Amino acid sequence: MKNKTTDTMTHPLSNHTVQNLFAQFVRNLQDEITSEIKKVDPTIQITEDLWERADDQGQQGGGGRTRAFKGKIFENAGVNTSLVFGAANEHFLKRETERVGAPLNNQMWATGISLIIHPLNPRVPTVHMNFRLLEVGGRWWFGGGADLTPFYPYEEDFQYFHQVWKKACSQSGRSVYAEFKKNCDEYFVNHHRGQEMRGIGGIFFDFYNTGDMASDSEFVQGLGRSFIESYFPLVKKRMNDAYDSEDEDFQLHRHGRYVEFNLLHDRGTHFGLKTNGRTESILISLPHRCKFSYNYRPKVGSIHEKMMSYYFPREWV
Repeated sequence: MKNKTTDTMTHPLSNHTVQNLFAQFVRNLQDEITSEIKKVDPTIQITEDLWERADDQGQQGGGGRTRAFKGKIFENAGVNTSLVFGAANEHFLKRETERVGAPLNNQMWATGISLIIHPLNPRVPTVHMNFRLLEVGGRWWFGGGADLTPFYPYEEDFQYFHQVWKKACSQSGRSVYAEFKKNCDEYFVNHHRGQEMRGIGGIFFDFYNTGDMASDSEFVQGLGRSFIESYFPLVKKRMNDAYDSEDEDFQLHRHGRYVEFNLLHDRGTHFGLKTNGRTESILISLPHRCKFSYNYRPKVGSIHEKMMSYYFPREWV
């Protein structure tokens, strides 16, 4: 992955224009995903909140549009977009720019879409996705990805999910799937749980900058448009599958591991909380129900014990 994080442009569009176009893209994608959720789950209830934030100096600093979902297929879900800007906290500014060079100023600008879907049926996997464009201290980059957290070992579903993202990562003459997959395998990990992944991976990237913001934006938008294809066919395929109490118990314990990762390790959660983001929108990623049992282990020889073996890196396509 190239991550020069320079300010050189080779595309005729200005950075400012590209930023505006990307901000519009994430709002449009939010609407497209909302429409798909409503098609799959006609019982869905949607709560929409428009929110604003202040920057580090108390000035107007943008805001976002949060949509929370609750239904019979999707127990809880959130699809959020935001566009935030203004003076950045000094500690945050230093941390975010230490990998891309000294800050040129104290300003930040960021827009993106983030999504989490927790289905009710444990035979249907949880999914997470986000794509974003940031400019912090005068340095810009893209980040994001998508990863799947299943609770039942349907290998063909895992292969399908990865195949869609491999294809998406090959657009525009780029070939970054292997790198993005490796990033994902190494990022969504509960290190305090013996390097156990929270799911079966997907793609993940950060500080992505080839020097051409417009070209990179087109590439990342292409990734974002692949999300619906990657996930909703799996929902439709599995949402009517029968399940039992042991399936549900395993799902709820894995929800607990999901909570551990999001609160302890996830940079997106920390980013939002440390930039005066909206707490309710940030923590919407947490599942409605979860379990914590001391020294939990699924039954020996069970299908759920088998599923535990999938929460470590492996090749799917």
